[in-house]
Amino acid sequence: MNENTHLSTQFDADLERLRSKVLEMGGLVESQINMATKAFADNNIEVVLDVLENDSDVNAFEKSIDDDCIHIIAKRQPTASDLRLVMSISKMVTDLERSGDEVKKMAKSIRRIQERDVNVLKATTDVRHLAQAASAQIRSALDTFARLDADEARAVIETDDALDKEFKSIIRQLITFMMEDPRTITTALDIITIARAIERIGDHAKNLAEQVIYIVEGRDIRHLADES
Repeated sequence: MNENTHLSTQFDADLERLRSKVLEMGGLVESQINMATKAFADNNIEVVLDVLENDSDVNAFEKSIDDDCIHIIAKRQPTASDLRLVMSISKMVTDLERSGDEVKKMAKSIRRIQERDVNVLKATTDVRHLAQAASAQIRSALDTFARLDADEARAVIETDDALDKEFKSIIRQLITFMMEDPRTITTALDIITIARAIERIGDHAKNLAEQVIYIVEGRDIRHLADES
């Protein structure tokens, strides 16, 4: 094996390790969403505390992957598709870390509801469904990244509209509850915070899918709908 071949093989291995860490980070974020959803459904304070504690692991992944990206750019000086991959990964980990922040907001609101020991509103069933949809959206976006499948990435982007509509429906329900019974206001506001955090996780999943399209096709499709 000559030196150029060796360097190329090492570079490929570096990129593959980088991709694996992104998928591992994404898996942790997905797990956090599912844990928070379970804590909400089961009124389980122990799971809430686990979610809050695990947030530091998500942050550590972001720092580690960012360091790897900087190292690869400085040492390997990637070009073309390899550079797109590294730059997109840097943006993707930001979306994953922010998704983790949204899960943390969910957990804090769930903890407040649990501390008040109140009966949870009917809308919580819809909130759990919304959270499951957002978790599936994150998982699908990560799958398109693992396979570098631009067509499936577009499908992930399209699912975001349904999640947004479901979020708006939940908000309307909660506003109705608050108007009919002012005693529900405090809990309803916490549930709105949870639902909004979930909706934003869906937005971050959409961003992940957009980066996959950029990696594969070299096309930046962000904000195209806004410009049409």
